[in-house]
Amino acid sequence: MNKLAVSLAGLQCFIGIGAVPSGVMMLMDSSGKNMSLSLEMLTNTPFNNFFVPALLLLFVNGIGSILGGLATFKSYKYFPEIAMALGSFLMIWILAQVYWMGLFWLHILYILCSFTEFGLAIALRQTIRRGIQ
Repeated sequence: MNKLAVSLAGLQCFIGIGAVPSGVMMLMDSSGKNMSLSLEMLTNTPFNNFFVPALLLLFVNGIGSILGGLATFKSYKYFPEIAMALGSFLMIWILAQVYWMGLFWLHILYILCSFTEFGLAIALRQTIRRGIQ
């Protein structure tokens, strides 16, 4: 496993480990009060509460990213494609949040993570296709 793959797997686990607790907490209280969130944040969104965003956060960005990191660590055959899908989803997730709710500092961190994940996945996919890995 090369340095790019280790970096990708670590990034995926970082994203997942950050998303799981937040997703669980929002599912426990879809009003967001237990996380100091307000339903007013959702005024310009298609959501009335944090339940659906919590499901996506927990299962795609959270558990999905952790499983993607494990797939990368294990060099699963399709790990670059999985990482590209997860990176794309995270990009869309963050851009939608910025569009609907405005820009917060975490958006900058996670949009950078999404582009990095996608870029590493493309680089690894090309490396694999050339037979270098």
